[in-house]
Amino acid sequence: MFENDPRTVMTLDAGGTNMVFSAIQGDRQVVAPIRLDAVNDDLDHCIDMLKAGFEMVKSSLDTSPSAISFAFPGPADYPAGIIGDLPNFPAFRGGVPLGPILEDLFHVPVFIENDGKLFALGEATAGMLPRVNNALEAAGVRRSFHNLIGITLGTGFGAGVVVDGHLLAGDNGCGGELWLSQNAKYPKLIAEESVSKRGVIRVYCERSGNSDTNFTPKDIFEIAEGKKAGDQAAAKASFEELGRVAGVSIAHALDIIDGIVVIGGGIAGASKYILPVICQVLKENLGTINGTQYRRVEMEVFNWEDNSERSRFLNWSDRCVTSPVSGRGLAYHFARRTVVALSQAGASLSIMKGAYSFALLNLDKNHDDKP
Repeated sequence: MFENDPRTVMTLDAGGTNMVFSAIQGDRQVVAPIRLDAVNDDLDHCIDMLKAGFEMVKSSLDTSPSAISFAFPGPADYPAGIIGDLPNFPAFRGGVPLGPILEDLFHVPVFIENDGKLFALGEATAGMLPRVNNALEAAGVRRSFHNLIGITLGTGFGAGVVVDGHLLAGDNGCGGELWLSQNAKYPKLIAEESVSKRGVIRVYCERSGNSDTNFTPKDIFEIAEGKKAGDQAAAKASFEELGRVAGVSIAHALDIIDGIVVIGGGIAGASKYILPVICQVLKENLGTINGTQYRRVEMEVFNWEDNSERSRFLNWSDRCVTSPVSGRGLAYHFARRTVVALSQAGASLSIMKGAYSFALLNLDKNHDDKP
């Protein structure tokens, strides 16, 4: 969407341990990532660190940046750039106007959103959405997608939604918050209790009888792969349970959004155990009291990462019906389909590209809104 845009936007990947600064121009990273240690317990030092990081990026650019745009944890009033009380950043308490602070320091517009939403926007503008549509066009299919649900699997259950090129923020900034959806296995719990790092570790410990909670999802994946000692069946089951709970939440989102699903994040590295389960859940039937069966989602679901399923998805044809009055032939789009795919760029780069698109879309909107 912005692959030929000359504007440059400085970006930030804000983590609890590291802050990674860079810049995007024309959907391409044009500055090698600059990593600085995060400062989360002293606001003045944190602002100094952010200033230093962006100044290092700015000094590496050939042109002046048009904006700063990045993901930052919430709760936050993102349109105003004000960050609320962050659990992992005790320096942020009572409402910190981070956006306005950076605007005053660098004299460019500053845009902030959460990582799940920017991941979805990056995949919609420069990731899997154009990739899927290009594949459909190459296969001679006269259909295309305009909506996307982005899912990040990591410390928590991140999500974002793009509808017709527009990021779904919602009236309260709460659009696409799947982490709070009902847990399909534990109905009194939120989905994130299972769809998260802590969920994978908990299930592995429960299934294996091992009380050592110092495992990481990477350790558990290596156990599942037989590369590390441990309970292999329990390791596989921990990822499969995540996939089942995530699948039900994604199904509810698909029933409303009707688009493609793209998954990224650190735990997506175990996708061989997660993705088939998500697709299986999405393909299941639900019934009525009288026994009538319906698909959980109205469209047929395909796993993009499975070569056979991807080929069947791309073999998509319409019927032709004829008007009995004029004899005119009409294309009948009778088949309803979608895909679940893995991010090709990875969550971090997709978030940066999403931040880039988010800034340019807002800059263009603000320009158009001027009298």
